[in-house]
Amino acid sequence: MASAPNEPQQQVWEQQRRMLTPEVKSLAPGEAATLLAEYPAQVVAGVLQGLHPATAQDIIAELPRGMVDGVMRALPAETARQWQVNQSFAPGSIGRMMEPALAVFRPELTVGEAIEALRALIQSAFITYAYVTDPAGRLLGVVTMRDLLFTAHAARLDSVMLSDVFFLKPDLPLSEAMKLVLDRHYPVYPVCDETGVLVGLVRGQVMFEEQAFEITAQVGTMVGVEKEERLATHWSRSFKFRHPWLQLNLLTAFVAGAVVAIFQDTVDRLVILALFLPVLAGQSGNTGCQALAVTLRGLTLGELKAGKEKALVMKEASLGFMNGAFTGIVAAGGMYYVATYQQNPNAIVLSIVVWLALVGSCVASGICGAMVPLTLKRFGADPATASSIFLTTATDVVSMGLLLGLATLIIR
Repeated sequence: MASAPNEPQQQVWEQQRRMLTPEVKSLAPGEAATLLAEYPAQVVAGVLQGLHPATAQDIIAELPRGMVDGVMRALPAETARQWQVNQSFAPGSIGRMMEPALAVFRPELTVGEAIEALRALIQSAFITYAYVTDPAGRLLGVVTMRDLLFTAHAARLDSVMLSDVFFLKPDLPLSEAMKLVLDRHYPVYPVCDETGVLVGLVRGQVMFEEQAFEITAQVGTMVGVEKEERLATHWSRSFKFRHPWLQLNLLTAFVAGAVVAIFQDTVDRLVILALFLPVLAGQSGNTGCQALAVTLRGLTLGELKAGKEKALVMKEASLGFMNGAFTGIVAAGGMYYVATYQQNPNAIVLSIVVWLALVGSCVASGICGAMVPLTLKRFGADPATASSIFLTTATDVVSMGLLLGLATLIIR
């Protein structure tokens, strides 16, 4: 049996823990695990205890297998048991964020007995509520610290507990749980399985911070930046995350270039059209990004109900038409001015072509802005995953194709 660490050794471990914790918080799980693998299990356990349970679970999953057992043995017994349970749930679920429920009592216990038990617990844990369960572990009620303070010590817990308890289920995705707690704002939520057995606790702060990270990561995901990437991520790992999406973006850019190549003769005859290709691509791209942002927000907040997808697409198409019609007037005026300045005999026709192309491309981009995340979600992918890349491809192809195609048909 290994001897207990002496006081100098414990001081060294504590210094290492304090040094490592801020750095680990800034790293992705894989990089954090690589860094922690160089330190003793006791140091790693101390660092992980200072992190959110979900983050700690992700790092444990990346640690070398031979090191995990040592880290789990170095954790407090209750925490180790809880984290072993947590690992059976999917990433992003409430089950991955649970802490052990320590202040758990039987209903026949008196208030005085519960207070005495809490005196020992609060020395090593932050206790917010006391939980009352039956012999099978099913949650019966919650007791607040205020009720314990102002109730006679001889009273039984079942006489002061709140019996109508709101709880979360461990397999619930974070996004769904956030919708349920939106108007509650409790500091801690009990987590119970299908039979009502108390399996852990999740803190509201942990949920909100995790959700805040998901929202900030969504912006990067739209353009192919992985959620794991942080400011402190090594450049080689960042390159590995980003480069495949840029290759995909390049491939889709070739598609847009191919559209221009199809109408090369038209471009050669009407070079003036090349001036307005980026105008249409930029305007329709912004229209699509507006629709994309609203759709992603609706999906994230759960505002888009089942069966309302068609109405959303029709709304974005209508907005695209109206925005395209009014901005198209300005673009058509610009085309007329430039064509007249160059003494082009087709100035009026070219203006009409620009107006029609901008209206059509804005309608198409509005539809694509709504359809891209909806389609990704239907196929089980993150709706934000590289959605901007797919949207940009669609808007470029449609805007350039419409402008050059209409010009080819109308101007002979």
